[in-house]
Amino acid sequence: MTELLQIKAVTKRFGGLVAVNNVSFAVREREILSV
Repeated sequence: MTELLQIKAVTKRFGGLVAVNNVSFAVREREILSV
């Protein structure tokens, strides 16, 4: 299937708190993703 969206190495911080560290994923055709 074709990748519609690709996310690589995302990090999210809130002040000194690291909520998400180095997350990568891809969303393909006909796929549902929830974060």
